[in-house]
Amino acid sequence: MNPDKQIIIDQLLERVNASPYVLVVEYTGMTVPQFAELRTRLADGGAECHVAKNSYMKRAIESAGLPGIDDALSGQTAFVTGDSDVCATAKAIKNFAKEFQHPEMKGGLLDGDVLDAAQVTALADLPPREALLAQLLAVINAPASQLVRTLNEPAAALARVLQAKADQGGD
Repeated sequence: MNPDKQIIIDQLLERVNASPYVLVVEYTGMTVPQFAELRTRLADGGAECHVAKNSYMKRAIESAGLPGIDDALSGQTAFVTGDSDVCATAKAIKNFAKEFQHPEMKGGLLDGDVLDAAQVTALADLPPREALLAQLLAVINAPASQLVRTLNEPAAALARVLQAKADQGGD
């Protein structure tokens, strides 16, 4: 293999190994300014968008020991990787696509699992990470707060009875 090609594959492999996810989008029909705007929006969320030959990305994914995403690797594809929240990245792509009608989600990889376009779109529809953590905390705290209310109720009921008796002017 040509050493220049191997350098490109090695760089792609480095990006794939450094990221918990790889999203594949088809950018057919996008203008250069639109693509630059997409990259800017993705960079704000800690993600990067790169264009490479599909065969190079296929080799990089195989070298990383990840399952193949051959169905998504056709046409003019760009690869989005990042080091943070995949949901925020998917949401940024989805919102951009609503605004400009491009790019189209094709699929991807998340923690070694293959995702189709519908699954990536479902990730984009999830609430932000902070909201999910708040919901989880509420679920975890619910039994404890219910226990505290149950334990406090007899004493509170007694206090209300005593207060009512005192308000009536009784001894």
